Amino acid sequence: MTLLHAAGLGLSFGSRTLFDGLTFTLEEGERVGLVGVNGAGKSSLMRILARATEPDRGEVQLRRGALVTYLPQEPAFPEGATVASELEVARAPLRAALEAHAALAARLETAQDGAAHARLLAEMAALSDRIDHLGGWDTAHEARRLLDRLGVPDWDRAVAELSGGARKRVAIARALLTRPDLLLLDEPTNHLDADTVDWLEEELDRLDGALLLVTHDRYFLDDLVDRILEITPGAGVTSYPGNYEAYLEQKLELEALAATAQHKQERWIAQEVAWLRRGVEARRTKSKARIERARRLMAERGYQRPRAAELRLAEAPRLSQVVLEAHGVEKRFGERTVLRDVEVVLQRGERLGIVGPNGAGKTTFLRVLLGELAPDAGEVVVGKRTRVAYYDQQRAGLDPEQTVYEAAGGSPPGRTGEDFVELSGKRVALRDYLDDLLFPPTMQRMQVKALSGGERNRLLLARLFLEGANVLVLDEPTNDLDLVTLNVLEGLLLGFDGTVLLVTHDRYFLDKVATSILALEGDGRAIRYPGNYETYRTLKEQAAAAAAPAPELAPPGGRAREAPTAGGAAAAEPRARRPGKLSFKEQRELEGMEAAILAAEERKAALEATLADPETYRRDGAAVAGMREELERLAAEVERLYARWQELESYRGGGA
Repeated sequence: MTLLHAAGLGLSFGSRTLFDGLTFTLEEGERVGLVGVNGAGKSSLMRILARATEPDRGEVQLRRGALVTYLPQEPAFPEGATVASELEVARAPLRAALEAHAALAARLETAQDGAAHARLLAEMAALSDRIDHLGGWDTAHEARRLLDRLGVPDWDRAVAELSGGARKRVAIARALLTRPDLLLLDEPTNHLDADTVDWLEEELDRLDGALLLVTHDRYFLDDLVDRILEITPGAGVTSYPGNYEAYLEQKLELEALAATAQHKQERWIAQEVAWLRRGVEARRTKSKARIERARRLMAERGYQRPRAAELRLAEAPRLSQVVLEAHGVEKRFGERTVLRDVEVVLQRGERLGIVGPNGAGKTTFLRVLLGELAPDAGEVVVGKRTRVAYYDQQRAGLDPEQTVYEAAGGSPPGRTGEDFVELSGKRVALRDYLDDLLFPPTMQRMQVKALSGGERNRLLLARLFLEGANVLVLDEPTNDLDLVTLNVLEGLLLGFDGTVLLVTHDRYFLDKVATSILALEGDGRAIRYPGNYETYRTLKEQAAAAAAPAPELAPPGGRAREAPTAGGAAAAEPRARRPGKLSFKEQRELEGMEAAILAAEERKAALEATLADPETYRRDGAAVAGMREELERLAAEVERLYARWQELESYRGGGA
């Protein structure tokens, strides 16, 4: 069934038309990825679909009663908002349904007429279905689960006090709790570490409603969507069935067909031109139609491969033997140690990816290496010929009031004369360089603040690469870039003969670019792994399995020492365990675990059915509050039993 239909959508800003004539349909439960070059209007289209802005032309039709939730790139919160208040906003539709359900239950108790009684029962049944769709009766537990997993434990904290990453996590929890019919996500993985991106991918995979997603994370896109919509400037929107990999295969096939058609057209045009040149005889009246056809063909534009930004690097001095080194580096903020005894030696040609949870100190480590922060212990050694260019994820180096041309290093409009840059030993006009970066002359006169996030990112990278650096320090350079520009950036870094330090949550990007990974574990420690991100994940899992605690062997003729109880030595080390061995008591516990879980789930399901039954409110409305408390307790018990089952299975199965 159709959930949303967009017809003839168009949007312009001044003389610049973002898109025109966009027509497409979203079906119920469909997972769609929205792709296109930076500036094509992806974010603007999402805002139109969310009714946050109006199009200049066209209309959007939404199925009656459908709930749409929109998560923008930079979520907004009202002044004075707390984590708890934002989750209450998310649960407002459910709260309204619960209140309506309770009101109907009260009316049901006093209903005398049989027809009215039947009508109220039917309304309560519909409301019960609505409550189940919105998350059921146990939403407080679900909210706690989401926030705990997202690393936002403090419900009473003001949102304004949170970091950008924490605010994004609250917004994600808020969006997921609404249980919408259509979830619109614009770059949801920005500011999230790789482990949280993995978790969000699994959470969205369980979503009942439809999903429209804008993301530069190609693994995320590939795993979640079953259709791709591509916005092409000047050519509307094209639909490709399948995931991201299938989309790429179809694009390759279409480009091959178009290239063949272009070759045939060029040969045809050449034949027509040769015929026209035969002289006056060829241009008699009976040949006028052929002449007009030839002229039309020559006026037509043949197939053109979509342009990609041509990022290029200015020539840099060759690195010396010492590039950049950190020895025993420590950094503390108050009582918190962010970096502890960190050792890193970078060599020419290395591309080091830096990963870790948010707050682990990735950006802090970069700033210590660059001398922006002094270490509390240890030292940083910089090679004599090392020239560093630093990409700041906050894009602080861009002045929003400057024009694109000025921001790229050009002279202000009042000054005459052409500006030039040095690229690969050649002198190139700055205007031509910007045009190669998909900033045509009209855009070069625009102010930076009018650019999209991806266009600003591309501009900052382009300016950075003109600095003639042999060490590139890039802090989240992939945010907001379109997929085509990401491919260009990957190719540039792979061909760069200097050294790269790269912080990014983009797993695909790390897999293609990184030669080694530095993992900040969150407790100040840093561990270096050879290879790309996938190799790092494999080696980390193997190390965790090898380090799994083994059970302490009993001395001859004696018994193994019991693990300390809750009332015993709290600081004592937990008893070592060897995977593959369970005690007699644990074996009996595991054997009965499946039945215990089944029984708990049956009690929980029965209580949910009781709460969903309108007769419950008519017979004993006063007991409903207690039933809901019992439901929360049962939900927690089911989770505890599952966790214990997994724990026992890991002991028995060697941690697999």
